[in-house]
Amino acid sequence: MKLPSLIPCLIPLALAACGGDDMRLYPLAGPIAAENPALVIPVTLSSDTETSGKISFRLPKPAQSKCTGTWTSVAPRVTTHERGFSLGLKNIGGKYTNATSDVGGVNSGEFYAVCKDGTRLEGSFIMGSGTQSGTGTVSDTRGNSYKLLF
Repeated sequence: MKLPSLIPCLIPLALAACGGDDMRLYPLAGPIAAENPALVIPVTLSSDTETSGKISFRLPKPAQSKCTGTWTSVAPRVTTHERGFSLGLKNIGGKYTNATSDVGGVNSGEFYAVCKDGTRLEGSFIMGSGTQSGTGTVSDTRGNSYKLLF
């Protein structure tokens, strides 16, 4: 089989790997959890960067309401300043360096969405620096609370 004939076969695999259901909501308490405690609500990410993106999902019956919103995380940064004295011809009088870098550890983030039926969901999460996984909690205006995993 020639390589050009493989390309149409690989495109669907590449698209499936790049997007899809990257976050999940698990009902913990409230009407949705009472009706179906094993329910998993997939959350689709789109137009995401390393620190924020758009989300969309559907809440279960009775409304089957479509929800859209945003997630964002804050990566702490450190700015360092360095001043030095130089006796060489290069950098006469010294040098000055200013650098900014990310701090390793745990980053915090927020989750917010509004549904077509007026339901609002809001929550917070934590994720490791340099990872695409995290955990948090989300609650809605209908008395439901969820575990957020990604």
